Amino acid sequence: MEQTLFYIMAAVTVIATIFAISEKHPVHAIIYLVTSFFALAVVFYLLAAPLIAMFEVIIYAGAVMVLFMFVIMMLDLGSPEDAKRPPLVHCLPALVLSGIILVSLVLLVSSRSAAIPGVAVAPHVVGVKEFAMTLFSKYGVAIEIISMQLLFAVVGVLYLGRRRK
Repeated sequence: MEQTLFYIMAAVTVIATIFAISEKHPVHAIIYLVTSFFALAVVFYLLAAPLIAMFEVIIYAGAVMVLFMFVIMMLDLGSPEDAKRPPLVHCLPALVLSGIILVSLVLLVSSRSAAIPGVAVAPHVVGVKEFAMTLFSKYGVAIEIISMQLLFAVVGVLYLGRRRK
């Protein structure tokens, strides 16, 4: 059951990411990317990495998407009054992929709760302390480089979005 859910969520992640890359409307692309992040969080949870799944939802689907929305609003791609409501056909792929994620989560939770009470297999779960020690001792320089790239991206957006006189 879990292996089937893994492959379904992997397919949803790939499809949503392809839609996010190929979408012309930036807000629709962000919605597809959020869908991809949530599916990837389920994949991490299925791989017995609940901490990484939680980071995926909190950091990427939360903070990074807010940053992307900030970038789109700073670029001022058009006024909301000029925008037309898209037809349902444009929303259908995101709705289908989100429905697949929701059904998979329900199946996952129901299969975990229906397990035999006396026979529980506990996977090795890495705690926050072990994760942090490995991340910042082994990959500290990479973390700093990524944070500098995000800072440069924000400065670049502010430069592109400023009003010229």
